[in-house]
Amino acid sequence: MIDNMPALIRLRNGEKVQNTFSAAEYARRLEKLRRHMAEQQIDAVLFTSYHCINYYSDFLFCSFGRFYGLAVTHDKTTVIAANIDGAQPWRKGVADDALTYTDWQRGNYFRAVAECLPARGRIGLEFDHLPVDRLKALEQTLPQATFVDIAPACMKMRMIKSAEEIDFIANGAQVCDIGGAALVAAVKEGVPEHEVALASTQAMVREIAKRYPHTELMDTWTWFQSGINTDGAHNPVTTRQVQKGDILSLNCFSMISGYYTALERTLFLDHASDAHLRLWEINCKVHDEGKKLLVPGARCSDIARELNQIFAAHDVLQYRTFGYGHSFGVLSHYYGREAGLELREDIDTVLEPDMVISMEPMLMLPEGLPGAGGYREHDILVITPDGNRNLTAFPYGPEHNIIKA
Repeated sequence: MIDNMPALIRLRNGEKVQNTFSAAEYARRLEKLRRHMAEQQIDAVLFTSYHCINYYSDFLFCSFGRFYGLAVTHDKTTVIAANIDGAQPWRKGVADDALTYTDWQRGNYFRAVAECLPARGRIGLEFDHLPVDRLKALEQTLPQATFVDIAPACMKMRMIKSAEEIDFIANGAQVCDIGGAALVAAVKEGVPEHEVALASTQAMVREIAKRYPHTELMDTWTWFQSGINTDGAHNPVTTRQVQKGDILSLNCFSMISGYYTALERTLFLDHASDAHLRLWEINCKVHDEGKKLLVPGARCSDIARELNQIFAAHDVLQYRTFGYGHSFGVLSHYYGREAGLELREDIDTVLEPDMVISMEPMLMLPEGLPGAGGYREHDILVITPDGNRNLTAFPYGPEHNIIKA
């Protein structure tokens, strides 16, 4: 009986929803992709990553152990999704077609792929997103095809933002500023980290709902860290209670339709020791100087090396924990990254207008040293023809962020 159940279906339920960007914006992205495909003699592309499927179709999938895809040929796009999602991929997806595979038979995902892609020719894949076993399954599905890596080229395309994207990211940064204000208002002696984080996240979700009532509300979050928990940029929220004199890390992350924005600030409750103030001011100085360096023509690696000199002059370079900033767009803490646009010594990308990048220096001194804790400031900036434009308005430094108990 199961063998008679369909492997592939086309679900249509309800009406198409309003998309994140205009139809012209998605057409622009696909036209740029297809131009690259033509230049490289690529007959079709199968996207499998969260970020590329979302970027080209506006559909952000939830994997839960299932595979997804966006098949792009020179004349058609098709979202490939699992039956567990119902018709939501069709309602949300900006594509010519939406093909659903069922669980009735093993391997139905690859049957969907075979229906959407040519049997032979050059097929673009995201090699950085494909596990070996899935790549082998694709090779068995399309034995006459030649697979080529399209991920680096697509990453470079995503680095340059459109006017619509920049406006969208700017709104996300403003949402983070609102979350930051709610976080500061919630910080009190004896209040646990998770309660402070909840106040911030709720404020951001409500603001997103207000600005974008048609969007999906998912994945916005806050990391609020105190004391020793500030030593890692991505340390999770705990139940630790805030105490006077604590070093604090504000980390507000607005997620709107797969687009990530962030606000990060160093804070103290009631007071900061002289050692803490010294280190905080050094980090703020690097933050200030770093923003001045984000201009067209600047090389990521050169920016990192120049900022290293400031830390070294204060004998704290050894306490730097990561690069000085990264690109923004379709990414999250569990997917995506335009790794070619990070402010690190091993990245030689040259900044161009309409790139969006953060400046976020961090120092971390372990327990037992004067001024122990993690210090981090974070702004989002758009590279302009003449310099940059800062999208982050939340103040930083000792003058603003010592919270009165």
